[in-house]
Amino acid sequence: MSAAHDSALATASGRLRTPLCDLLGSRYPIVQTAMGWVARPELVAAACNAGAFGFLAAATLRAAEVGPAIQRVRELTDRPFGVNFHMFQPGAAQIVETILAEKVQAVSFGRGPDKATVKRFRDAGIVCIPTVGAVKHAQKMVAIGVDALTIQGGEGGGHTGSVATSILLPQVLDAVKVPVVAAGGFSDGRGLAAALAYGAVGMAMGTRFLMTRDCPVPEITKARYVQAGLEDIVLTTRLDGLQHRLIRNEILGKFEQAGPARLLWSALHNAWQLKRRTGAGFGELLQAARAMQREGGLTFGQALMAANSPVFLNRSMIEGHPAEGVLSTGLVAGVLGDLPSCAELVERIVLEAEQRLAALAAGHYGTHYE
Repeated sequence: MSAAHDSALATASGRLRTPLCDLLGSRYPIVQTAMGWVARPELVAAACNAGAFGFLAAATLRAAEVGPAIQRVRELTDRPFGVNFHMFQPGAAQIVETILAEKVQAVSFGRGPDKATVKRFRDAGIVCIPTVGAVKHAQKMVAIGVDALTIQGGEGGGHTGSVATSILLPQVLDAVKVPVVAAGGFSDGRGLAAALAYGAVGMAMGTRFLMTRDCPVPEITKARYVQAGLEDIVLTTRLDGLQHRLIRNEILGKFEQAGPARLLWSALHNAWQLKRRTGAGFGELLQAARAMQREGGLTFGQALMAANSPVFLNRSMIEGHPAEGVLSTGLVAGVLGDLPSCAELVERIVLEAEQRLAALAAGHYGTHYE
């Protein structure tokens, strides 16, 4: 690297330091989100070493696996990181105790934890930064005492809402008085500059970090993401009853053609597979389904179908069979065609964001006129 390059990066580091950096202990206001089966210790550590803040996905781990996974991250990085889980999963109470004992920097979750659980985390010095996709859910999380929020617009991957980030983000910023991180459709420095211009304190990315060389997802699966165009990315409720953004593939085609009986059989079969994977009893799975129904606003049928997602994600993201598993994705995968390292990705995001912010400060408003 040249001295000029190093100087530019150092300047960007100073200009891009936001309250999010102070809250999470990261060098840059960039968050790697906790994608199930994807955000494993290798990716989390690589993101943190690059200057971002990574979240370990514990929602797809057995309770007994969470502590070793945290220790593995610490073997790979000395930077702070967070853990994501949800209160509906089997062993959630044990996972809470593990997180508290391990004293990670931050925890993220959906709408599961109550005020008492959030207080326990905060009393232990653990930052609470849930991810939500609606204004009312943002307000509810603030009411129970969280430190900050990640707001995911409809462009985001996996289970996502219908309101675009450009509409949702300013609504939430006007409705709450805590730091807000923008997610859904972000992949580069222009996106970071835009998020900061809206009033967010940083941006979060999932698919862009999945599409890196450091991500432990099998190469054959990552190749499907590189090859996908915008026309290959769809929203469907056929997988688990909820709106889910996926890359169209062979297994999704079968779900789209299946009748109600076939969908019910798949849900029951995958619930059995999930029971074997997690070691949970049927009573625990039923209790989890009921909690999802109650807290998540789902029908019981949707809660029952929830087992489809983790089982089919495991097939693609762990076992390396992308034709037989689902490919959760943000819309942004349709315009991405490379697999940089996390270090290369974060560096170019930081430099590009600095360039855009500096250009705006100088009164230059169009990239083609400079």
